[in-house]
Amino acid sequence: METVPSPEPTPEATPKPPPTSDPWPGHLADRGHPGARRIGAGVEGVVYALGDGRVAKVWSGRPPAGLELTRQVYADIARHRLPFATPEILDVEEHEGVLVTYERELPGAPARGDSAHEDHERELSAHHMAALLAVLRGLASVPGTDAMRRLTVQGDDRPLWRGHDRFQDALTALVARAVARHGAALAAHVPDLDEGVERTVHALRSLPNAPVTAIHGDLVPPNIHTDAAGRPVAVLDFGFYTTAGDPAFEAAVTAAVWDMYGPYAEEHTTELTRLFAHELGYPHATLTAYQAAYALTTYDLFGLDDGDGHFRWCAGQLRRNAVFGSHA
Repeated sequence: METVPSPEPTPEATPKPPPTSDPWPGHLADRGHPGARRIGAGVEGVVYALGDGRVAKVWSGRPPAGLELTRQVYADIARHRLPFATPEILDVEEHEGVLVTYERELPGAPARGDSAHEDHERELSAHHMAALLAVLRGLASVPGTDAMRRLTVQGDDRPLWRGHDRFQDALTALVARAVARHGAALAAHVPDLDEGVERTVHALRSLPNAPVTAIHGDLVPPNIHTDAAGRPVAVLDFGFYTTAGDPAFEAAVTAAVWDMYGPYAEEHTTELTRLFAHELGYPHATLTAYQAAYALTTYDLFGLDDGDGHFRWCAGQLRRNAVFGSHA
């Protein structure tokens, strides 16, 4: 019997592959969380709201500090009665080689957009300034712990405090390691780099002992959540520069990074540095020295020339810094 070939399927009849679906809501439903919905994604992974005050974070890798150390640092901060919430890891699982952490859901919404994506107005908001002061005071009330001292700053190869008893000395050593990584690239954009590094190192070593408290290290606007009245209700995304240290360092870095790229960024850094010195009692020269140290220790984390926004920002910070510069 002659075999009659089947007709070629028309384009309309060609089956389409099923759309790529997100498997995690189904997995989370199987774990007792029906209705889980994706609410955000970042460098660390994807976050799903679970209800009942919990979220699940599906990690794209592993916490840089390791899960148990990260969990301990979160717990060290969360046990204090702060006026705002902070992350807390409540449970952990590994599914098909992927790390999933179940965490406290943090309230509020970002204080504002990051200055890389949204220009900040010339006049700093009174709500924002009050929120920053509240967060700085809150974190400065949390004592630094052994777990915090064991953290490694992003880009470095060892715990910041290893071999040191003072934050200022640990930071000085970090400056030396960071400049040794790619100092030649930075020197191409910052005149007299070696002399500026020497002045910064001398300033850091000359700083007196200070309280050792929790340092977030990256209080950019999206990392502070506020309520409808502008009050801070949550601080998130610890890890980039989280450590134990002088709370003046936190204030100095926050003044510099709140508005990094907007048209009034330089004015805002000056104004916030002045505000924090006045309201929190930190010497202006201390804040300036810490701002130079921050630029010297993060300049190469995303790029090695002025085509990278963060590198360009760090180089500009150093060229203007009164401690780093020859006019100090």
